[in-house]
Amino acid sequence: MKIGYPCVNGSMDCSAGNTFRLASYSEERVVAAVAANLACLGRMLEWNVAQGLLFFRIGSSVVPFGSHPVNVFPWQTHFAADFRALGDYIKANNLRVSFHPDQFVVLNSPSPAIVRRSIEELVYQGSMLDLMGLDSTAKLQIHVGGLYGDRELALRRFAEVYATLPAAVRTRLVVENDDRLFSLRDCLALHEVTGVPILFDNFHHECLNHGEPMAEALRLAAATWHPTTDGVPMMDYSSQALGERKGKHTDDLVEDLFGRFLDQLHGLDFDLMLEIKNKEISALRAVAMLRARGLSPTAPAQPGPPRLPPAPGAAANSPRAKAPART
Repeated sequence: MKIGYPCVNGSMDCSAGNTFRLASYSEERVVAAVAANLACLGRMLEWNVAQGLLFFRIGSSVVPFGSHPVNVFPWQTHFAADFRALGDYIKANNLRVSFHPDQFVVLNSPSPAIVRRSIEELVYQGSMLDLMGLDSTAKLQIHVGGLYGDRELALRRFAEVYATLPAAVRTRLVVENDDRLFSLRDCLALHEVTGVPILFDNFHHECLNHGEPMAEALRLAAATWHPTTDGVPMMDYSSQALGERKGKHTDDLVEDLFGRFLDQLHGLDFDLMLEIKNKEISALRAVAMLRARGLSPTAPAQPGPPRLPPAPGAAANSPRAKAPART
């Protein structure tokens, strides 16, 4: 099992999400931001490998306005070697990475314009995984979308749009059960029609379910992943923040709850993305718990830097540059 956290490492002095306002767009800004973002991403992956954190969700804004029509700069060719270096490092160290496009990606929207922009965003994010040379086990994670007053029609629209997606996107796409609208049962219905794997979210299932016990829900979701083309099933893990609104994620790993969750796996193998506020801090504790149970590797495969060129001024331009490191 691999443990991961999403997008930001609070122990580091850089960000892989440097961007700027649309009104300030220029090719020079794109080049500077992407160079800084890729350099920081390389540092984060190196840090993760050294700590045994072998699963990472990359932020969506590596390339500012990557799917926006304003961005006509050929960043794919300009940064091809940098993306390839990252991909080589990921493969050499048995890392797994994913993207979780923003909430504006809604494939089942009744608006053709929203659907078109959603597909463009998926193509953009998937193309970064392609540039890294990663296979189809590196995934793009989305939600089903909106209800729009008719659940069956909303599910049918998703399936119809899914069938039109470029093959390079379709092979990476996974759908997540959510906490308010579309349950595991809805996602299973989509899987029956489309074959899309289900990225299971345990916390969302606790918020919205049809009585399926956690162990059974885990088994049902895992069965939607093909071991060759999809790899080990991915899932999101979190728990309810005490005293907060229903559905609010906890700030810290609750070890008793995590231990009880692990008991529900009954031999199933998942790569776990911890959606917990303190990110890498909780992820390190989760890895220690897995190792104590013999469920996680005890050492990184081939530690070493991804050999990306440094980005001058990247740390200084980072919104997190002056934040104190957490220990």
